[in-house]
Order: sequence, then structure tokens, then C-alpha cells
Amino acid sequence: MKDHSGSINKIENKIRELLPVSTGELARVPSMLAYSLEGGGKRVRPLLCLKFCECVGGKEDDALYFACAVEFIHTYSLIHDDLPCMDNDSMRRGKPSSHIKFGEANALLAGDALLTHAFGILSRACREGGVDACKCIRAVGELSELAGVNGMIGGQYLDLKYENKQADADVLFTMDALKTSKLIEAGCVLGVIAGGGSEEDICRARAFALNLGIAFQIKDDLLETDGADNSDEINNKSTYITLFGKERAAELAEKYTATAIGELDGFGEQSAELKDIAFALLGRTK
Repeated sequence: MKDHSGSINKIENKIRELLPVSTGELARVPSMLAYSLEGGGKRVRPLLCLKFCECVGGKEDDALYFACAVEFIHTYSLIHDDLPCMDNDSMRRGKPSSHIKFGEANALLAGDALLTHAFGILSRACREGGVDACKCIRAVGELSELAGVNGMIGGQYLDLKYENKQADADVLFTMDALKTSKLIEAGCVLGVIAGGGSEEDICRARAFALNLGIAFQIKDDLLETDGADNSDEINNKSTYITLFGKERAAELAEKYTATAIGELDGFGEQSAELKDIAFALLGRTK
């Protein structure tokens, strides 16, 4: 896989720059956000945002604000997902989850703050980053839709609804197409918008993201099955492993990855890095 450390460093630096600043009685609040934001994630969604921007003829810097806004949303979703009322996970990326570190109420507020701040970042892309206002407005609409009721929130709702119930393959696909694919779609589509791509480019990005998201979730299920602390098993959730078994699930991950990569053919040679990222996600070990 190509070394994307330069792009990742850009994202990390911009995330730190965009964190809110507070003093006095509120001084601790930004540190609660930073604790989860700087938790060592793979930065898949913001990286895809930058690379889709480049793929349609833009520059990475054109998409940097958009990429960070998506990562703020993703991080808020992880904080809330770990809460006792959701998956009740005490560890995240090798360290105590936000609610273990700061308390449940503060973790809830940290997630809310990240969600709210993300849309402020999109407005700053216009005011500070030189991004065209129409692109920013489109980005606001896309991100709110993809992270909302008919996107990630809808998927989380189904995830909770089917705890301790047997979900069939159609339900599981719908759940993961919303819960996982939609925020990946946000990164991809916002990248195309930032780079000035066409509506056809956006459609290709959506199809890529749907399939990549399903492959990503299946791979997550496989990795979690191999781990010592399987929260899906603890919460009695249906997964691709429980429905199909590990061997068939691995085959499905390869199938959806191949389909995702095929959706990039319309971009030509410019999509080489995106294809490389998709292959790398299939082969990841954590």
C-alpha cells in the first residue's frame, strides 16, 4: 500500500487546529473532545475525502475542512456507541472509553459537542479555507442527511432494535449500509464536492462507499470474533459471522471490496490510490 502518512499528518494537524478553545471553568471541555479525536483511529473517512477530491481534479487542501468535519462526526458516533445505554464498551482503541475517563454525562456532552462543531467547521471552510460557499452548503446538506435519521442514526437504531433478536441478512445489510456505509459515503461525496466533481462522479462515489462500507463492517465482525472482548457476542447481536460463518463472511468481504473497486473504473487512472486503500482495508489486522 502506498504510504499515506503525509495526508494523514495533514488531517491530524488540521483536527488539532480546529478543536474549540475554552478557558476558565470550561477549560476541560476541549480536552474531552481531544481525548477521543486523538485516539489513534485509522482516519479512513477523512483520507477518502482527500483522495476523492484529488481523484476529480482537486487538491488535498481543498477538502481538508470537509474531511475533518466528517471525522468529528465519526468520533462523536464512537463516543455515543460506547455508552452504557448503547454497546457499553469500556475500551476504545486501546484506552478507556470517554465515559470511563470522564463520566457518562460528560461523554454524552463530548459527543454532542463534536457533532455540533462539525457543522461549524463546514462554515469555516468557506470563511477561512477559501472553499466556495455553494460547495459548503451542499456539504452541510449531505453530511446532515448521511449522519441523520436516514443515515447513521437509522443504522444505530436498527442495531439497538435487533439486540437479543435474530436479524436476517436483509436487515443486517440495511443496518450496516446505514450505520457504517453512510459516514464512509460522507467522506467520499464531500471529497468529490470539494474537488468540483460532477453529479456522475458523486454517484460513483456513493456506490463505492456502499460496498466498501459493507466490506469494512464484515471485516470488523471477523476481527472482533478473533478478539478477547467481543461486544457483539456480549450484546447478542446478529453479525455476518453468526449468519454465514467465518469462511463465507470472509468471501463476502472480498466480494464487496471487489465491487467497490469496480465502481472506481469510471475515474480511470486517477482512482489508483482509492483502489489501494480499499485493498488495504480488506487486509487489515486490527
